[in-house]
Amino acid sequence: MFNENLKSIRKQKGFTQEDLAIKVNVVRQTVSKWEKGLSVPDAVTLQKIAEVLEVSVGELLGADVKEEDRNELAEQLARINEQLAIRNRRWSRFWKVFGRVVLVIVLVWLILIVGGIISFKALTFQQMEPVEVEEIQYEEE
Repeated sequence: MFNENLKSIRKQKGFTQEDLAIKVNVVRQTVSKWEKGLSVPDAVTLQKIAEVLEVSVGELLGADVKEEDRNELAEQLARINEQLAIRNRRWSRFWKVFGRVVLVIVLVWLILIVGGIISFKALTFQQMEPVEVEEIQYEEE
């Protein structure tokens, strides 16, 4: 319901997704996600959207919604926001761990390469046999 209302009110007011995004301090993709129903704004951002579009929050959420339904919608928005925050924290942890694992792999790889080069050079020098140099005698005239 919010997503449909946002899209129709935004278009009625002559805003593009980019225009609204700039005024609300988000990226255009965020507005697109709101309009597709993939995410919802938090309460502060919802209020800012209402101000920019010059409508009430109730109108964004659905003006014909009863008071008890509005409370339920607000609770649903809060739950969705919490679920999104939890998901974002999980992904953040995943990428941190992933980055650390990649860093460790690269460091171990570099250590093995550098260690291999050093041991290869040491091995090469150890295997070389000394060369005997013959004395050259010059005859005097």
